[in-house]
Amino acid sequence: MQLEMNTLFKGRIKALKSERDAFGQMIWACYRGKEVFEVWERNDGYVSVDLAKTYFSEYEDWALHQRKAMEFVRGRVLDVGCGAGRHSLYLQKLGFDVLGIDVSPLAVKVCRLRGLKKVRVMPIEKMNFKPNSFNSIIMMGCNFSLFSSFKKARRLLKKFRSITSEDVLMIAETRDPYKTDNPSYLKYYEFNKNKGRMSGQLRGRIRFEGYISKWFDWLMVSKKEMVEILNETGWKAKEFIESGNSQYIAIIEKCVRRGGD
Repeated sequence: MQLEMNTLFKGRIKALKSERDAFGQMIWACYRGKEVFEVWERNDGYVSVDLAKTYFSEYEDWALHQRKAMEFVRGRVLDVGCGAGRHSLYLQKLGFDVLGIDVSPLAVKVCRLRGLKKVRVMPIEKMNFKPNSFNSIIMMGCNFSLFSSFKKARRLLKKFRSITSEDVLMIAETRDPYKTDNPSYLKYYEFNKNKGRMSGQLRGRIRFEGYISKWFDWLMVSKKEMVEILNETGWKAKEFIESGNSQYIAIIEKCVRRGGD
């Protein structure tokens, strides 16, 4: 009887995780050939809809600033928030040793089915790698936003420093939240400031068919704000790659240690 109850409990937990993996369910459906959409719902009710097939786009279809960013990749690569594996698979084809991590079990499953050799289910908060494990960290698809908040970003950046080589480059894409004339976004940014949050700290969730993710924070920052976040974390912005709109990519390097540090 106890064994049966344990089995039922484990089954329910597995089903609950599946229900909350709205992103993974969307990726899985798209992988199977369905034309599906990603629905992102902000906590004030604002909703945006995008085609999910973007997560499967090939290098030739990427924006120019994204293609240019790949030129900075070197050595062993960590792809944070790898999604369906578009960036990891491209780099793997070029001969790079790439590890993709994502919080979504179904997205990781799709990566494996698409041929990504190294991929793990792993939240960014629970990374546990040895020193000098990576020469490059990529956070494409605006995945700098996975840092969620000012404090969390600074804490995780210090952790990133401990698992990477001295010559590491971090290639991080984000969006400048202030480059918009959308009144809904401007109103939301003002609301955030009044609550003591960063203006571009968005709280939202993903919906796909009957699946709904947990609420999570998604951090968009201007270049000035990024520099402030990096300050005293052991990282600095080397250069920025512009896109012509609000998106941009930061090439981030370790600060040179002074003698005796």
